[in-house]
Amino acid sequence: MRSAGTEQTGCVAHLGVLLGRAGRNNDAQAFAELHALTIVKMRNTVRALLSSSSDLDDILQDGYLKIWRHAASFDPSRASPITWMCTIMRNTAIDALRTTGAPTSELDEALSIPDPADAVRDEEFDYALVEPIAREALERLPEERRRLLALAYLEGESRTRLSERFGVPVGTIKTWLHRSLLVVRKDCLGHPLTVAAAAA
Repeated sequence: MRSAGTEQTGCVAHLGVLLGRAGRNNDAQAFAELHALTIVKMRNTVRALLSSSSDLDDILQDGYLKIWRHAASFDPSRASPITWMCTIMRNTAIDALRTTGAPTSELDEALSIPDPADAVRDEEFDYALVEPIAREALERLPEERRRLLALAYLEGESRTRLSERFGVPVGTIKTWLHRSLLVVRKDCLGHPLTVAAAAA
């Protein structure tokens, strides 16, 4: 019987493998799986820094694009995959705040101090449980919605470019992306294994 620590180590290693495949082999499928497994954590990381959620999806898209581009540089001996990705997301959010003229000096100082709760939250997250659930939820989306998510979050296409590609207004693209992510989230949270884990 595998211990919880052994399973957690295996899950962290799996995220590292996905980053490696995405970085070295330009493996879009590996990155899609990585995105599905980490989006909740990344979203919470960015949301904690913003006073408004209006730019949340754009910052997440930019952050994941940076993760995709720099995945080959990930070094598991220096940080866990989640810590490395959260750092990129935090920096992306701070950069976005700077462009709006919002003061960030205090925020920069606060973020330079490691959050000891991060390690606890990472250990409590069951990646082995979530992985197949997230993959199934994505596969249940209509082909067009899966393609839209891939173009937006894996290939980094702007909302404007997507509106041209799909022949609809930018506002419609934002609505489709938002609703598709909500469907995936609801599907994941409603899965019997997720419900059972939450009740445990």
